[in-house]
Amino acid sequence: MGARQTLEEMAKLAREGIRDQRIRNAAVAITTRGFLNGAGLKQKDFEGEARRLHGFVRDQIRYVRDTDGVELLHDPATVLQVGAGDCDDKAILLAALLGSIGHPTRFVAVAFEPGRFSHVWLQDEINGRWIDLETTEPLPFGRSVPTGGAAALLHHEV
Repeated sequence: MGARQTLEEMAKLAREGIRDQRIRNAAVAITTRGFLNGAGLKQKDFEGEARRLHGFVRDQIRYVRDTDGVELLHDPATVLQVGAGDCDDKAILLAALLGSIGHPTRFVAVAFEPGRFSHVWLQDEINGRWIDLETTEPLPFGRSVPTGGAAALLHHEV
């Protein structure tokens, strides 16, 4: 399967996850923590929602590589239940969590060698800007892996 086909399959899994009540329940629970006692996010703090969900997937879902030589894509409910996945699985889960509470997202795939896409992360559109959400490295909200020297970048909206 080529990079564009993989991104389309990822988007399909994320769109299915957006409609999964387990995914929405998780997104709501994560983003409303502390709200009733005044310690949580304020009403309509969309960036805060993205920060919380990004931090959850980055820090609470463990990075585990695919089977050697086999590209596996997992649905977001499975990734949430198992608590592990690779870059595409974590991006699918984050897209589903964000999408279930109304955030538009897109995947970004990078090839450091011509024709060989090796990594993917998610972007969330907040206030008209696409914000990078890297979940496999300990990078802060808004940062992605360095792409200087990349041979190609592909964007694919969920």
